[in-house]
Order: sequence, then C-alpha cells, then structure tokens
Amino acid sequence: MAWVAAIVLLLEAVGIVFVNGVLATVVDNQRMSLAGLDPSAMSLGTWVMGGVFGAYLVLVAAILVRTALRNRAPGRFGRIALITCAVVHGVLGSVTVGLVGWSAFAFMMVVLGLIVLVLVAYEPERVGAAEGPAEGPAEGSAPA
Repeated sequence: MAWVAAIVLLLEAVGIVFVNGVLATVVDNQRMSLAGLDPSAMSLGTWVMGGVFGAYLVLVAAILVRTALRNRAPGRFGRIALITCAVVHGVLGSVTVGLVGWSAFAFMMVVLGLIVLVLVAYEPERVGAAEGPAEGPAEGSAPA
C-alpha cells in the first residue's frame, strides 16, 4: 500500500510541475499582468512554485518508499510530512471541485485516502518497549 501511494505521489509531482510549466509559459508568452505585476516575475514565480511543490511530493514519496522497505511506521519527521501532505490534499480536493470538477476531486481524495491509510496501517514504534510482557503485578491484583 505504501508503494502504491509513493507511485501515485511521484506521478502527481510530474503532473504538478508540467501544469505549472504550461501556466508559466502561457503567462510569459501572452505577457499577462495581474494588478500591475511584472509578467516575467509571475512566470518565474509559477515555475518556482511548481518546482517546490513537486519536490515536496517527491520527498513524501521517498518517505513512503522508506516506510515500505522497512515495513515500519515512519518516524516523527515522516509522520509530520505525511500529515501535512494529507491536509494539503484535503484542501486542494475541496478547491478542485469548483475549479476542475468531480473527477479531480475524486483523484485528490484517493491520494488522501492512501496517505491516511499508510499513517494508520503501521503501528508506531514505542521507544524502550520490551519484547515480552511487562513485569509486575497483574491489573486489579492487590499488592502483597
């Protein structure tokens, strides 16, 4: 399951960079301006945003691959990255309903579901947990 989520995020990263590249090229070729902003600055900002968001998705995909290889829950940084990625997909999913349509919303919710599934499927490691049952009196027994 973590493998599937990683592959989907890698494909999404490529798609995000491609869409941002198309938008940047259109803004640059049309010499569009928004509220007096420089078109070349808007184009550069779109390229940078696509690259940063694509790199973020690749980072989360790498965390998912590491999780799959180790067959253990990700550490604190990995869990934080997965949670932020899930939140981003939830917010973007709600925005895409109105802007793109229900199919884009469904895709975003599938990715959100895959990320959440990875978060809850692996039991987090407990620091200092013994391999056997804890020593001591059983619950509810009176001390001797």
